[in-house]
Amino acid sequence: MSKYKCIIFDCDGVLVDSEPLSNQVMVDIANELGANINLKYALRNFKGNSFNNCAQQISDLIGKAVPNNLEEIYRERSFEKFRNEIKPINGIKNVLDDLKLPFCVASSGPESKIKLNLELTGLMEYFQENIFSCYTIGKWKPDPSVFNWAAKTMGYNPNECLIIEDSLIGVEGALNGGFDVFGYTAHDYHDELRKMATKTFSEMLILPELL
Repeated sequence: MSKYKCIIFDCDGVLVDSEPLSNQVMVDIANELGANINLKYALRNFKGNSFNNCAQQISDLIGKAVPNNLEEIYRERSFEKFRNEIKPINGIKNVLDDLKLPFCVASSGPESKIKLNLELTGLMEYFQENIFSCYTIGKWKPDPSVFNWAAKTMGYNPNECLIIEDSLIGVEGALNGGFDVFGYTAHDYHDELRKMATKTFSEMLILPELL
């Protein structure tokens, strides 16, 4: 029997394979502004961060303020890319079908983005209203507030929940809230993830066994 009573999934890179897509859009926009970066840079520096943090990094790279409508541009382009290219993480549907525990999603993205990507990948039916966005409460990982909110709403204490994350910032947020956290490393660009997380795994299909 699992020691956990509830599973809290991150969305990007854990449920949906969106990280290469969204980060490529960010790279394209940043380079149009003169940043001269690539996807590897973005995955290392932007992955898991709030949009405002990413925008500040771009501002620092180009040595001036970014346009006021940068997020609007980013959302429009990234949503279009999602509609054309996004896929679910390999094996996640099987995992969700087999899970005997309650579960939800807690993400740094806007709720509109979370719902769009879950709908596009056929995962929305698994989560329904159990969706928690940092935008709703105005606090972003590594602040653990979104995880605490998700756990409390689902009816559990942090020590009864397991968080599934794929970014250093997400893992740090989980640990800051007193949660156990498994790091999904299929797209991991940081060895540090393996050092920080409670446990790591690279194949989503083995998650039920780890529980």
